Amino acid sequence: KMPASIPEADRRHRASAAFSLSFLSLVFSITAFSSSYWCEGTRKVAKPFCKGDSKGDLCIRFNSPDGNGSQAVQYIWETGDDKFVEKRFHAGIWYSCEEMINEEGEKCRSFISLTPASDRGVLWLSIVTELLYVLLLLTGNILMSVEICYYSSVIDGLKINAFSAVVTVLAGLLGMVAHMMYTTVFQMTVNLGPEDWRPHTWDYGWSYGLAWTSFACCMAAAVTTINKYTKTILEFKHKRKKLERSFRIQYKFPDP
Repeated sequence: KMPASIPEADRRHRASAAFSLSFLSLVFSITAFSSSYWCEGTRKVAKPFCKGDSKGDLCIRFNSPDGNGSQAVQYIWETGDDKFVEKRFHAGIWYSCEEMINEEGEKCRSFISLTPASDRGVLWLSIVTELLYVLLLLTGNILMSVEICYYSSVIDGLKINAFSAVVTVLAGLLGMVAHMMYTTVFQMTVNLGPEDWRPHTWDYGWSYGLAWTSFACCMAAAVTTINKYTKTILEFKHKRKKLERSFRIQYKFPDP
């Protein structure tokens, strides 16, 4: 027969901490996976011709009032960098969007279609790995919630605790691999992607940071779960030794 269990309040406190970290990791991962702000930056594009009476710095003006006349000689005033305008864009796993010139809103297109053909396999592998990451996080959350609400015995709780620890560690490893694969694919797309998409300047966005924050929370939840399991086992062993020592004293068995 196993010795008495550790204090219930302490066990619940550590289980709740692990569940909270795992739940945060799940929420962050789903938010990042569904958003399109993994990378943000600007594209340098040529200004369109001004139409009608439109004026401003976002279109090219002519010296001729009859800009549409085929016989009119047209001179473009802008030279050098004045002929270009920077458009902001943001991209995620699923699609890439950029702002419109002289119009409100954004124009979006599938990021998969922008990826070079040689790297699409890696991108799809990254997507599948991200989905497995989310699925394993969800499984870990369910196991941890069952453990918190499980009142039968500490031994059964330890079995669930060990399984949730393995699932959470595996989820963290998959998440790390998925994020690194997407980073590689995006950098290859920047260098080899379509000319009408390649960014002039870019940096990682808030979704990318959220994805790695999810990974950090996942690993913290795994460490907390493993620590809880290890501490419970050590307390069991300590109480078992105390119980055996008390039996030896009671029945006067020699202490080896």
